[in-house]
Amino acid sequence: MPASLTAKYPALRLAINGYGRIGRCFLRALRESPVAHNFRVVAINEPANLDSMAYLTRYDSTHGRFPGVVEAVHGQLLIDGDAIRVSHGRSPEEVDWRDIDLVVECSGIYGRRPELSRFLAAGSPRLLLSHPGASAEDVDATIIAGINQRSLSGREQLVSAASCTTNAIVPILDLLDREIGIEQSLLTTLHSVMNDQPLIDGYHHDDLRRTRSAMQSIIPVSTGLARGIERLLPQLAGRVQAKAIRVPTTNVSAIDLSIVTQRPVSAHSINRLLADASRGPLKRLVAYSEAAHASIDFNHDPHSAIVDGSQTRTAGTHLLNLFVWFDNEWGFANRMLEVADHWSRLWPDQKTT
Repeated sequence: MPASLTAKYPALRLAINGYGRIGRCFLRALRESPVAHNFRVVAINEPANLDSMAYLTRYDSTHGRFPGVVEAVHGQLLIDGDAIRVSHGRSPEEVDWRDIDLVVECSGIYGRRPELSRFLAAGSPRLLLSHPGASAEDVDATIIAGINQRSLSGREQLVSAASCTTNAIVPILDLLDREIGIEQSLLTTLHSVMNDQPLIDGYHHDDLRRTRSAMQSIIPVSTGLARGIERLLPQLAGRVQAKAIRVPTTNVSAIDLSIVTQRPVSAHSINRLLADASRGPLKRLVAYSEAAHASIDFNHDPHSAIVDGSQTRTAGTHLLNLFVWFDNEWGFANRMLEVADHWSRLWPDQKTT
């Protein structure tokens, strides 16, 4: 399939609002995707200047050089000659979204329905969020690709693709709850640094820990992961707790998962279950390996999660511990694209080719 972002036949018109880490990864993931012909990125809204946008598209310290030609010409971003108009609005109302089929909201600024609805009022018929809604009621659906996308009807206007961490762990929790039963679970996310942290100590955040240098310390932070899991797997309500720790790496994160199981388990039986699922029902979402890995091995890995079977442990027959890697940028960008593709096929006014 041609890699061009603007196919030579009709395609759905996408806009990206917020061209930071996830916005740029989404554009790259689309370029490398087999469904690229279904979409055309026609607009990007980003407060930063166009030359910086082009430069950071062309050169990426995490994912390498862009595999194509990137230019900034006459207020447009050109990708292999395909023009994307660029605006620099700081609010939804400053941008005309009326010729767009879907806005991919990657700024992370907007989470409540009244805020999200401002995009709809400004002309966008639909919005896909790169983060969870502030509550379940603030979006029409929260979708994990490969898990609950069939719940979409096509009539939704506000859809969330949840978070990178939720995408990583929900397929595994869902499988384990069905196969062995989860009595209680505790997750600790070891997450790479994010742009709400400073390189050196500074006044960057109300959370005092996040005022500390990101690259000099391991830093505990707050997380809504447990609520996000319960939103998607309501049968686990009251049985999930989560912690998050930021670690001084630039990409690829991990989850340390402990479960009190309802049925007896062994490390061997769990590894076999997860390995079989990675080749079967969870293929594309979850990978499995027992090699001697370090986090860098999974940079630019498109899976939602990679189970490290070498780290599986049990204490007795009902306490299980797993270790799961995930590329918090690239894996999530690919899942967002899959949500957009599945959702778009259900729209009554659009048909993908």
